[in-house]
Amino acid sequence: MKTLKLGMVGGGQGAFIGGVHRIAARLDGQWDLVAGALSSDPQRAEASAQELGFERSYSDFRQMAQAEAARDDGIDAVAIVTPNHMHADPTIAFLEAGIHVICDKPLAATAEDAARIKTAAEASSAHFILTHNYTGYPMIRQARDMVRTGDLGKLRLVQVEYAQDWLTEPAASDNKQADWRTDPARSGAGAIGDIGTHAFNLAHFVTGEVPSHLAADLSSMVPGRQVDDNAHILLRYASGARGMLWASQVAVGNENGLRLRVYGDRGGLEWSQEHPNHMQFTRFGQPTQTLTRGGAGASDAANAVTRVPGGHPEGYLEGFATLYSEAAALIRGDQSANLLPDLQSGLLGMAFISGVLESSKKDSCWYSFPSNVLDP
Repeated sequence: MKTLKLGMVGGGQGAFIGGVHRIAARLDGQWDLVAGALSSDPQRAEASAQELGFERSYSDFRQMAQAEAARDDGIDAVAIVTPNHMHADPTIAFLEAGIHVICDKPLAATAEDAARIKTAAEASSAHFILTHNYTGYPMIRQARDMVRTGDLGKLRLVQVEYAQDWLTEPAASDNKQADWRTDPARSGAGAIGDIGTHAFNLAHFVTGEVPSHLAADLSSMVPGRQVDDNAHILLRYASGARGMLWASQVAVGNENGLRLRVYGDRGGLEWSQEHPNHMQFTRFGQPTQTLTRGGAGASDAANAVTRVPGGHPEGYLEGFATLYSEAAALIRGDQSANLLPDLQSGLLGMAFISGVLESSKKDSCWYSFPSNVLDP
């Protein structure tokens, strides 16, 4: 099958997430990386492109969008891997040029930018995909399948947490990742935007539930920090289920502790990202089972995104790769690639951030989650 051509905006020398996207895009042999506007500094952009073997380097993403759209051999899609405040303009430029967009999360840094992206996406024939990579993990696909087939019964409780400790101390001036993530002008929000949206998206992806109300308590534990670094959030669902979300980047001893627990009136599931190939499933009154990726209990949903035999770890990079391969399938016209996070996922995440900020500002009062976020 002919590979698709991928471009990239951002992700030049010294960038973390750009490298992750490049590895993931290449993993299944679906994409060739050929062009990029890898930095706003033309010299650094050119040096990055040469270092990475890109065929074409641009100093401006608008020039790139126009030039690639005009080429017979132009890119099929572009990956946007810039800081949050720089998602909107390149996304809109490529959507207007008719080029598919694969954007890192969250959707944007502000509600205004999210609205601009929404307008452009709805007017474009191109697809918009958001890389909530944890939705690509095999056991998460299995958990989603089990919830929908009724293995847990009627949902009662949803517990999700994402705990890290890398921002326990004030950010060092030479730490590029910490620098922009703790700057409200560039990140839009702190822990809730960076990792809280991942936790929220994961709970929604697995359960299908959208909260009707939330109550949030945000904290900035590090003196002088201008964004939240810890969040405790209560969730109420219209179905009657209740949830709790904890996101922290100051929880000492936690590296990347994303964990999901879902309980119904017939059974419960527990999954941890740091042990992603295993999931605990308990039917009420019966012994707990350990389900494994690639094992006898793996579902078709898990097997469909499994690459290596059971017992060989799969995780972070493969989760991204699943999204890139499914994006390629979607662009080729495969309508079965319908689990990709999209514009709706991004808008839901932005509504979550707005609601959390509003609730916390008003002393953790209950905030009514907008009911029309997922309307067509």
